[in-house]
Amino acid sequence: MQTLSPAQLHSMASTGDSMLVVDVRSPAEFGEAHVPFAVNHPLPDLDAGALNAEAERSGKRLVFICKSGARGRSACEKAMAAGISAVWNVDGGTGAWIEAGYPVVRGAKSFSVERQTRVVIGGMVLLGTALGAFVHPGFLGISAFFGAGLVYAGLSDSCMLAVLIASMPWNRRKPGCRA
Repeated sequence: MQTLSPAQLHSMASTGDSMLVVDVRSPAEFGEAHVPFAVNHPLPDLDAGALNAEAERSGKRLVFICKSGARGRSACEKAMAAGISAVWNVDGGTGAWIEAGYPVVRGAKSFSVERQTRVVIGGMVLLGTALGAFVHPGFLGISAFFGAGLVYAGLSDSCMLAVLIASMPWNRRKPGCRA
C-alpha cells in the first residue's frame, strides 16, 4: 500500500493522471462533503475485485479516501487481501483535503456514522448506569460492555458498532454514487 498526500492527489488530478478515487465513507458522510472526482463505495460493501477490474479496464490507478485515512487503509488492506498490489490511500483523508483548501462538493449536513456511534454508546452507558442505580446492579454490565468496546475500538482502531451502524438502511445508498 502506498500513500498520497492531498497535495499529491490534487496535483495528479490537475495534470490529468488517470485515477479511480473511491471514497469508502458512509453515503451520509460522502453526501456532506467529498472530493469532486470521487465515487462512493462504503467500506462495509466494498468489492475490491470489481473496483480493481474497473480500474484496470480503464487504465486508472486505484485510490482510496475516507475521513481521516483509517478506513482508507482498511480498504487498501481489503484490496491487498484480494490480491491487488497497486493501491493508494490518501493520507489524512477528506479532512486533510479540506484543510489544504482544495475544492469539495458539499451537500446537506448529516448525522455522521461516527456521531451516531457516540450517541448510541453514550445512551447505552447512561441507560446501564441508571438501571444499575435504580433497578438492579446487574444492569451496570451494560455500561461495562460498552466501555470495554470503546477500549477495544481505541486499541484496534476498529469499531464493530460503527460498522453495524454504517450498515443500517438510513446510512446506505447504492455504491458508486457521485453525489
